[in-house]
Amino acid sequence: MDSGMIDATRRAATLTALDSGTFDLLIVGGGITGTGAALDAASRGLRVALIEAGDLGGGTSSRSSRLLHGGVRYLEQLEFGLVREALRERALLGGRLAPHLVRRLPFIYPLRHRIWERAYVGAGLSLYDGMGQLPAGGADRVFRLHRHLTRHGLARAMPALRAEMAVGALEYDDGQVDDARLTLAAARTAAREGAVIATRVRAVGYTARPGSAEVTVRDELTGAESTVRARQVLAASGVWTDEVQRLVGREVLRVRASKGVHLVVPKAALRVNRALITRTDRSVLFVIPVGETVLVGTTDTPYTGAPNEVAADGADIAFLLHQVNPWLRRPLERADVVGVYAGLRPLVDRAGTADTAKLSREHVVAKIDDQCLAIAGGKLTTYRVMARDAIDAVVERLGGGYPPSCTDRLPLVGADGFQATWNRRGALAREHGLPTGIVEGLLQRHGATVTELLTGADPADLRPVAGAGGLLRAEVGYAVRHEGALAVEDVLLRRSHAGLETADGAVEAAEEVATLMAGPLRHDHAWAEREAARYRTLNGSNRAALVGAAG
Repeated sequence: MDSGMIDATRRAATLTALDSGTFDLLIVGGGITGTGAALDAASRGLRVALIEAGDLGGGTSSRSSRLLHGGVRYLEQLEFGLVREALRERALLGGRLAPHLVRRLPFIYPLRHRIWERAYVGAGLSLYDGMGQLPAGGADRVFRLHRHLTRHGLARAMPALRAEMAVGALEYDDGQVDDARLTLAAARTAAREGAVIATRVRAVGYTARPGSAEVTVRDELTGAESTVRARQVLAASGVWTDEVQRLVGREVLRVRASKGVHLVVPKAALRVNRALITRTDRSVLFVIPVGETVLVGTTDTPYTGAPNEVAADGADIAFLLHQVNPWLRRPLERADVVGVYAGLRPLVDRAGTADTAKLSREHVVAKIDDQCLAIAGGKLTTYRVMARDAIDAVVERLGGGYPPSCTDRLPLVGADGFQATWNRRGALAREHGLPTGIVEGLLQRHGATVTELLTGADPADLRPVAGAGGLLRAEVGYAVRHEGALAVEDVLLRRSHAGLETADGAVEAAEEVATLMAGPLRHDHAWAEREAARYRTLNGSNRAALVGAAG
């Protein structure tokens, strides 16, 4: 099966395709909801285009807690339908749709009270287990039933915790996913099914016509403008939904932004192999192991600034350290934090709620005008359901005649053949002269498509990029030719997470990555130097809170 390519070296042809004929659907927004909608629509036979002002997954969809979960806390809010739906999607993604990107992660829920809390939380987890065992694609056995731990059992499970902080715990399973690569896999699968995917293209104008719309778009790299024609437009723009509504001239949805901040610390500073979840005054505290790092999050505070300017500050870092340190035998210091990132949750406000922590995570599909719909709200885990509901609404407006969604049976790029390729990882490692651990990391990023990445690769390109963790030089060229990467940040922040998980933000790697990208993109050495410098500036801006905190 064609692996699906978003080839940045053919960007001119992609932009020409945008300007040819009339699409059935134009999607504005290249996060997980937009790419999922593009896949759903293309796999039903619609002619689809998607434009994204930045990089695929460049906003909320690469700045999450990287969890694939039903949401235990939503049970307490009596949102049983939302939890059941999310658990079904968790099973589908882990078992059939994206097993290469999903991993089982044990969670520890510490108990502070001896009797009533164990019974109360245990009952909730029994319900959670029951919902999660519904047949849904082969992952039913991946996620285990919860179990009770004594205080001694908790100490054995998570020795990094202070035993006196809890009287015991419950342990249950949830899922972990690479959010940015899930978004990329959905986009590549949509491209394989015929969708036109264009990044660094911004919608700047909108004109409704009888039976169609004309959207003026601007190439963010050159400034050139052109027109895309479509019978329907879908705004899947998250916290940027208001911008699309202003172009249309009608504001129907009220989308509130909630800022979520995560700290990144190395495993050497916080040795855990299970996740911790517990309550805070405002939200939920997560401690989540991810590879050789640990995420500490998250905040849930209203945000009213420009979405593209969201950033963590010193107060966010202080808040999270204040929340997590009482639980730790060795408290974290600010110097332990090697990375920090902030993202915005797009929450639909139907009642003018001041506190974003109290807003529902359910999604809404709304009519903006006769040619434009918008979808907002929801969560990463249920992106496929959101996409299905949005395209159902689009199809209805197009007059029907298209088949129902099939994405619950359509594996994402990298999923087909993944298990067999994983079983052959030792042979692959020997064939290409690589450590088995490196091949395992490649498989968990690329799935079965790792074979096309490795086949024919020059031995020099199978060396790691200096200062970028386990990222191979060959992956940089692959990111350009197959994954649509146009800038150093696309590679270091989303195709990999080296920019978040290294002490210097992968600044050391920027020049080598820019040079490796320049060749296939047909840029000169001067471009590579400017691009590396631009990444260093961006990295400094992203890490300003860390510098201030250390000071």
